Amino acid sequence: MLQEFVKTTLFILASLLPIINPPAVGFIVLSMVPQATEMERAELARNITLNSVILLTVSLLLGAYVLAFFGISIPVLRVAGGIIVAVAGWKLLQSRGDDAKDRDDVTGGSMTLRMQAFYPLTLPLTVGPGAIAVAIALGTGSPKEGPLPVHVAGVGVALVLLSLCIYLCVRYACRLQRFLGEVGTQVVMRLFAFVIFCIGVQIFWSGLSGLLDSLHGVAALMS
Repeated sequence: MLQEFVKTTLFILASLLPIINPPAVGFIVLSMVPQATEMERAELARNITLNSVILLTVSLLLGAYVLAFFGISIPVLRVAGGIIVAVAGWKLLQSRGDDAKDRDDVTGGSMTLRMQAFYPLTLPLTVGPGAIAVAIALGTGSPKEGPLPVHVAGVGVALVLLSLCIYLCVRYACRLQRFLGEVGTQVVMRLFAFVIFCIGVQIFWSGLSGLLDSLHGVAALMS
């Protein structure tokens, strides 16, 4: 039983941790809300972590049923998520870091930060289409007789460990600002804005490739 518990925990972590990539998430959040205070950043880290756990749990348990109910395929989910991420990255690339109005547009105060904690900082930047697709696949891979209690416990521990990684990386990424300085911080912000844009394009292309493959399959069957 202990072996099954450890196996389930490590399997969930190994599947989701590389895709979510908490260290990269921390730097991306830092680049999107550079003017947030320590209190705001702590609240932001808590909200992003909580939202991520809820999204992953729902995806594991109900994701396949939700997509099937609305008739949404995984490639379409990736295309939509890729567009959203790419647009967010493009806006950051076009913003002027030395302009106070632009900084207000990015941070926007505590209320806007709470709104941004879910979109776009949790969905799709932290738990994106890739992580959701993997979580759905893991959920549909459960035994037909239903998951055993030891498997449920393993999934729960894995989600707790994953959420801890997300919280620590988002909460303390701002410490890097103290070493980079103002110019270095602006360089890092531009770099990660470009990374966000590239991630969006990559997600979009993955979804588009899946749609094109399905069209080729249909065409092959018809011929």
